Amino acid sequence: MSGRAPVIAALSLGGNIGDVARAFAFALQRLRAAPGVEVTAQSSVWRTKAWGNPDQPDFLNMAALARTTLAPAALLELCLETEREQGRTRGERWGPRSLDIDVLSYGDARIDEPGLTIPHPRIAERAFVLAPLNEIAPELRIGGSSVRELAQRAGTAGVEIVAAAGA
Repeated sequence: MSGRAPVIAALSLGGNIGDVARAFAFALQRLRAAPGVEVTAQSSVWRTKAWGNPDQPDFLNMAALARTTLAPAALLELCLETEREQGRTRGERWGPRSLDIDVLSYGDARIDEPGLTIPHPRIAERAFVLAPLNEIAPELRIGGSSVRELAQRAGTAGVEIVAAAGA
């Protein structure tokens, strides 16, 4: 890792077209191979109904924690580059996607700049993000609440594990 002090970043991975499980495996391998990134935990794979635009296939989602010395913008760029390598093209908001990687949190940083808002602005309303993250980091604090508290408020209706962590 570089000279920058390492922080723990929480990431969310999702997708609903193509071989999503393969895309997740690729993304985790790509993150592990990146200088300045150490994936320290990964959740099970969860299935949920599409959010925002329900007229599309169900999504698979998972969460990962990474100890990183990358700056927040560099971590985001790594995630976007990984999406592109898996064929992600950005079009319809909340539309189908082969791979989506969001930076949910970056230590206790609060960032609001074009293209990057941390903590993720809609995390508290997304059970499909909170259920996997709660599995690996229930005590992680985001916006003054623990992930466990946020997950309990969001509920788990329509969110189910389809593959155990590491499977």
